[in-house]
Amino acid sequence: MNKEELVQEISKKAGVTQREAAEVLASWIDTIQKTVKKGGKVTLVGFGTFESRKRKARIGRNPQTGKELKIPAKTVPAFSAGKKFKVAVNGK
Repeated sequence: MNKEELVQEISKKAGVTQREAAEVLASWIDTIQKTVKKGGKVTLVGFGTFESRKRKARIGRNPQTGKELKIPAKTVPAFSAGKKFKVAVNGK
């Protein structure tokens, strides 16, 4: 499912126009991105948690040449699925 299909589904289920659904979805995504960027967490009980995680610097290897590379430390976004979501996907 892509973003357009998601907007259509939200529009049908919520009984709103596709434009309104797209605005709400864009606002939701923007809010999560801003919160995680600031180092915060967004927890949706039963669905999951969006947060940022720090990765340490490490040594990697170029697969073509075999030469070692220094991979710098960085912060990456992460999502942990909630119990209800896991059960829904797993069917147990």
